[in-house]
Amino acid sequence: MGVQFSQLFPPSPTFTERDLPSLKDKVFLITGGTSGIGFELAKILYHAGGKVYITGRTEAKSTQAIQAIRDSAPPPQAAHGPGQIDFIILNLDDLASIKLSTDAFKEKESRIDVLWNNAGVSQPPLGSISNQGYELQLATNCYGPFLFTQLLLPLLKAGASSAPEPGSVRVVWLSSQVAELSSPPEGLILSELTSPPEDNVKNYTNSKVGNWFLSAEFARRYGDRRIVSVALNPGAANSNLLRNAKWMRFFSYPLLHNPVQAAYTELYAGLSGDISLVNNGCYVIPWGRIHQGVAANLLNAIKVIEDGGTGRAKEFWEFCEERVKDYY
Repeated sequence: MGVQFSQLFPPSPTFTERDLPSLKDKVFLITGGTSGIGFELAKILYHAGGKVYITGRTEAKSTQAIQAIRDSAPPPQAAHGPGQIDFIILNLDDLASIKLSTDAFKEKESRIDVLWNNAGVSQPPLGSISNQGYELQLATNCYGPFLFTQLLLPLLKAGASSAPEPGSVRVVWLSSQVAELSSPPEGLILSELTSPPEDNVKNYTNSKVGNWFLSAEFARRYGDRRIVSVALNPGAANSNLLRNAKWMRFFSYPLLHNPVQAAYTELYAGLSGDISLVNNGCYVIPWGRIHQGVAANLLNAIKVIEDGGTGRAKEFWEFCEERVKDYY
């Protein structure tokens, strides 16, 4: 219980903009970077000299965010000069449009150093569905990012093949503390994917467990290509993610932090030297620590049957593959 308490009241971050070298010539892609945690992360990377791409649902929101990032004051210790900032349009709740988004990115870049799957949705009106008719939280938080990452895999492999340090090319997946606090003993009940319960909190929890499972399975499948995959609980941030959960936002307000704090969690997952191919598939907690006390049921679900686990993460990966197979 102490580990869970420390995620609600984390120690000070140990990896911030002060710890970054120049990020010149690094290519970063952040989904959902027009506000909240992703926006704060983009500012940090931009002022450290990185070439940063954010995604947004509309051109208007994206260009507005980019102008705000360019106009933002660099931190006092910034010595690298600003980098570059650009955007692509991405709607994760429409599988049919995602290839258009990745094709647009491929016209601009041929490699990626770090991909942050940061965008998500929490507790939309009950019954909300994606363009393909899937429960909206599973679609936006899992199926869309899964397809997006798979379509960008050649660029991640290109980045890894040319990176001077193995494990510096990474994919970061945003999970949540609810994945540990509220998931069932088996981690995920597969029947709830095809027949979602009439419970938005439960569906959100399933999507966040799903993010963790995708991260672990990605690490297992692509670690030999020198790509690291990390899942994380970013921390309780006062962001637009809670725009549909007004009562939750009201009652949890005393526990909510400035989004920049959660951005430090993401920064650590993407760039800290504490993470390597040795601990590929690790889980990061606020404000940038490797989780040493993961619940046994989730560890068991992440392991494949051949390694003594239940293989539930592998099953979820294969479920996502089936969901998106027609959109490559």
